[in-house]
Amino acid sequence: MAKKQEAAEGKSGSELISEKIAELGDWRGETLAKMRSLIKAADPDVLEEVKWAGTPVWSHDGIICTGETYKAVVKLTFAKGAALKDPGKLFNSSLEGNTRRAIDIPEGAKVDASAFKALIKAAVVLNTSGKKKPAKIK
Repeated sequence: MAKKQEAAEGKSGSELISEKIAELGDWRGETLAKMRSLIKAADPDVLEEVKWAGTPVWSHDGIICTGETYKAVVKLTFAKGAALKDPGKLFNSSLEGNTRRAIDIPEGAKVDASAFKALIKAAVVLNTSGKKKPAKIK
């Protein structure tokens, strides 16, 4: 769907995310922009896309996280969050699942930037490690 949306609008995922941030025009846009900046700092090769009715998605050999905006929080959902170590205790939502974990950021909350970037880097390592396993030789 993202490719169809981009092709129809003639815009890249990065452009669509920038537009979404601008359209929000409040603390949610500012928060999403800050988290986006941290994601890009942690992984300069990150792919930005928009999927699922306009949801920002950051990927590197698989989805790292999505950025949803709600009335009370900006939610960053890590696709494989349950498999990541979280020494900074950033995950505070979707803790009961076996796969995903999320960080809910309410208005005015501060996120530890270095802990968040470490989490992004760990997600990239997890995504890329699955693709680099040597083939079994029989």
